[in-house]
Amino acid sequence: MRKLYLFLVICLFISCKKDTPKPAPIVKKKVPLIILTDERKVQIDTATINVFKSETLKQFYNASENQTVWGNLKKRTYVLSQLEKADLLGLNPEDYKASKLKKFESRISTLNDADLATYDILLTYNFEKYLNHLYKGKLDPKTLYTDWDLEEKTFDVNNVLIKAFNKNKLDSIVDNIQPKSHTYKQLLKALEIIDTFPDDDIGTITLDSLTKKITLNDTNSNLINIKKRLLFWGDMSGKDTLSKIYNRKTFESIKKFQERHGLAPDGVIGTGTISALNYSKDQRKQQIIANLERWRWYTTNLADNYFIINIPNYSLNVVEDKDTTLVRNIVVGTIKRKTPIITSTLKTIVFNPTWTVPPTILKEDVVPAMKLNRNYLANKNITIYDTTGKVVDPNAWNENKPNSYRYVQSPGYNNSLGLMKILFPNHHSVYLHDTNHRNYFGRSNRSLSSGCVRIENPLELAEHILDDPEKWSREKIDTLIVTEKTTSVKIIKKYALYQWYWTAWSEKNQLIFRADIYNLDLDLYAKLRN
Repeated sequence: MRKLYLFLVICLFISCKKDTPKPAPIVKKKVPLIILTDERKVQIDTATINVFKSETLKQFYNASENQTVWGNLKKRTYVLSQLEKADLLGLNPEDYKASKLKKFESRISTLNDADLATYDILLTYNFEKYLNHLYKGKLDPKTLYTDWDLEEKTFDVNNVLIKAFNKNKLDSIVDNIQPKSHTYKQLLKALEIIDTFPDDDIGTITLDSLTKKITLNDTNSNLINIKKRLLFWGDMSGKDTLSKIYNRKTFESIKKFQERHGLAPDGVIGTGTISALNYSKDQRKQQIIANLERWRWYTTNLADNYFIINIPNYSLNVVEDKDTTLVRNIVVGTIKRKTPIITSTLKTIVFNPTWTVPPTILKEDVVPAMKLNRNYLANKNITIYDTTGKVVDPNAWNENKPNSYRYVQSPGYNNSLGLMKILFPNHHSVYLHDTNHRNYFGRSNRSLSSGCVRIENPLELAEHILDDPEKWSREKIDTLIVTEKTTSVKIIKKYALYQWYWTAWSEKNQLIFRADIYNLDLDLYAKLRN
């Protein structure tokens, strides 16, 4: 009997052991081996590699069994030439030790083994850094801004580099990894164009306190420098007497300049036009470089169908199968309440939305107004609710505890969100919507909202994206709007949303700029060159 018990215990132990799940094996990412040629090779001390504190670098040289790889002159020459002309892509060659590497190359035949190993590592390290910067930018927007919500771009630089190295296709690697978007290419062209301009030393243009604006046929001493600027940028052609008179030729040139800068092309020279005129060539070049960096942060592969919003251009384009099918003017956030940068997916249209007053607007707008006039909210069709959901009379509202209430505006034509809103997942509680301030779309400066994006003629947009003539024709949408009944409709067709920020590009060999409404460009450039 004792033997039988022992046998049962052993069986139980074995069965338990079998049931215990084995730990999942650690899968190491395979890096392709580097195919070495017969040129001079030396062994690299791993301590020299470790100095760079780069896991990527260690993996790269593991693939060559810790031997030097850049013995081939053609391959070295390509890498060196790319780093030397990094400025043509808006990057700084000295970020990649271009001068130092050139000195190594000039004495390649006399380098001892240790120096050759150092040179080889430096070539790899700096070329991989360059490739990373071209693919996803030099800086990380998440460390710079709290309101930039972009998906992180991942890049297996070793895999890309080693494959190109082994197939002798290094000469295509730089082109292949850069963004393919039309705007990015337009920015590269803008950088090329601005480098054709000479250095400028035109004085600053200032309007005195009495002269608010300059109009046709006015006389003003600033017109001399204004004309110099117009001639410099090519908005005015031929020769001009550079007189102080605002003549017809200058007037037409100013309108051309204004159009290139997203200003109302009315020929009136006011503060906005003066501000744009005062940008120097260097400042405009810095602006282009800052925008190139931003476009490297953005996703490389745009969806088949998408909304793309350029915040400083106050524009929304609907793109379907590479064709722009709809364009809308928009209103965006002020500098104090910026519209966040977001990549997302459109989910729902809400017709006849209610509007719940958000905390910032409550604190900065509603509370001060209510303290002055208890009927402020009632006049805007906003109802106050307590924590139990009961309606609170404005006179019973406790101004010392404003956050203990919920403030809801009923649907209607004058609702702050207008007649509809479009929802998409994001961490900033923002959406696209109609507005009760429809006159704003006629302005050239439309940085006026509290952070959300307001859309001109939104019901036409809703009909377009729902694309269902039976259920959601314009007539049926209008019928629903009249009921003032809040109705949510799922967007069936998949649209990505790219709510982005760029202030420079080129069109037909012309430089195009927009006001940097959130003052991001020159600060970003300074960080890029730090």
